Amino acid sequence: MSDRIRGKVVVITGAARGIGLATAQALAARGALVGIGDLDEALARSAAATLPGAFGGALDVRSKDSFARFLENTRAALGPVDILINNAGIMPMGHFEAEDDALTNAQIDINLRGVIHGMKLVLPAMKSRRQGHIVNVASIAGRIPIPGASVYCATKFAVIGLSESLRQEVRAHGIDVTVVLPSRVSTELSSGTGNGGVPTATPEEVAQAVIHAIEHRLPEVTAPRFLQPFTRAMQVLPRWVDNGLRKLVKDDRILTDLDRGARAGYEQRLAALSPATTSAVGTEKESSPPKRKAKKSA
Repeated sequence: MSDRIRGKVVVITGAARGIGLATAQALAARGALVGIGDLDEALARSAAATLPGAFGGALDVRSKDSFARFLENTRAALGPVDILINNAGIMPMGHFEAEDDALTNAQIDINLRGVIHGMKLVLPAMKSRRQGHIVNVASIAGRIPIPGASVYCATKFAVIGLSESLRQEVRAHGIDVTVVLPSRVSTELSSGTGNGGVPTATPEEVAQAVIHAIEHRLPEVTAPRFLQPFTRAMQVLPRWVDNGLRKLVKDDRILTDLDRGARAGYEQRLAALSPATTSAVGTEKESSPPKRKAKKSA
């Protein structure tokens, strides 16, 4: 097993389900001590209970105070944070002008500002220890935008740019910054979209891409990994070729064929991110660290 993972303390946001949970499970299987943070505290604690040496608790990435509390509780339970995986994200779908402002703001707050909160909070300790790894889960849609998810794409473009800039800023401090670009992933987030001929990754495949990036200190990785050359090529194609390929795979399926019935459960969860709920950000019950977990030495 790689010594870049075994015994390391890894914090994962949005880790009670989907990509985050699959990543937590894969890392724990390789000997990492995992901090599972999620807006759903009960689900986070339940997920952590199934993994050796894991800690789970409430985390609302929109609130820097909530993020700081979760990191402190994780440090108390497991030790100094070696790796931060910013995975939490949401993806409303539909016509740009019809998107509710609350959902637009929620995407910016969760998909982008949450990433910023986490990185600002872990960097001082990582710099003082001259080691650390930050992994930001963005999307191939942050390189190749898709119709019907304009604000989502904007946040993922921003995360990629943020990651690339920060990588250069911290390169002399022994800190790595990786951006992970999944394609369509078979989770609730992409429910009702069909596949439109686009390669689909499982949460487990994304988890393996994250692990590969950590083990090899890669700046960027796609999931599935074979899409990396395609992602780069699409950015330099002439417009007529790009448009032709998009028509071939029906890239506007979100606007024409979105199955709202299949997305009903996910959209109910998105509806909870209304201004009424947002006003309570940072007021959730703090997660206390388990008493019998051994601290990892600094």
